[in-house]
Amino acid sequence: MRLVAVTQRVGIERSYGERRDMLDQNWAHFLADCGYTILPVPNNPKVAIDLVGASRPVGLIFSGGNDLVACGGDAPERDDTERLLLQHALASGMPLLGVCRGLQFLLHAFGAKLERLSGHVATRHTVTGEAGHFETNSYHNWGASAVERPLVVDARADDGTIEAIHHESARVAGIMWHPERESGFAARDIAYFRSFLGTDQ
Repeated sequence: MRLVAVTQRVGIERSYGERRDMLDQNWAHFLADCGYTILPVPNNPKVAIDLVGASRPVGLIFSGGNDLVACGGDAPERDDTERLLLQHALASGMPLLGVCRGLQFLLHAFGAKLERLSGHVATRHTVTGEAGHFETNSYHNWGASAVERPLVVDARADDGTIEAIHHESARVAGIMWHPERESGFAARDIAYFRSFLGTDQ
């Protein structure tokens, strides 16, 4: 079984006094089409590290949802969990792919300046870069126009904001669009995930 560990958004259910870990069901379907089995990761740093260490997934995905605390978000437990998982990935060589908020987390972690954007929520736009020129979805309020090494820009939107990056020496990358939200998963996205995450346990 080729497991891929996926972090989750924090949903605050005030009427029940609960903070819930949540994940779009489409992630399980998308990863299955890529040839993987999903392993949802709770927003508890120690439990997350223990789970990833014991299950030995082929890779990690930092999924969408929740603004970073640095951008006014209210889910510090998620930031803490992903910070520790990033350290684990860098130390172990485990592939880590950030999606939307996940890319924002990576940009912030490596020193890029995040800025509030307009016109990037619930829309479609073109992306141009290493993977070519294509249209995809957009669901983010925050982004960046420049990165610091060791990050390298792979794609941008028409307004110049960053849509994809990779780390110049570690198996770390990020995309701003949501492959799991495409109506009919894009063959391009499936090929990218399989290439980046690999298939060997």
